[in-house]
Amino acid sequence: MSDDLVSEIRALRREVEKLNGHRFFRIHDKFWTMLWHSLARGLMMGLGTVVGATVLLSLVIWTLSQIEFIPIVGEWARQIIDIVQDVGSGN
Repeated sequence: MSDDLVSEIRALRREVEKLNGHRFFRIHDKFWTMLWHSLARGLMMGLGTVVGATVLLSLVIWTLSQIEFIPIVGEWARQIIDIVQDVGSGN
């Protein structure tokens, strides 16, 4: 074997050892650890999506209800707010 090939193989081994020591591979090395991290990530993404959509939708509806120079949109948003308040108060 030539010296260049031997040095390339040694460099490749060093890189593989570094890669195996990386946090991603240590986490995904064990099944239960990987399952726990995937579950937690999924729960956080789901919660973030719901909270973000709620905030965004409420801001859009509130903004639309403030628009009075377009009677159709303002009235439509006002009806949505009234329905949400009725449902929230249990009526």
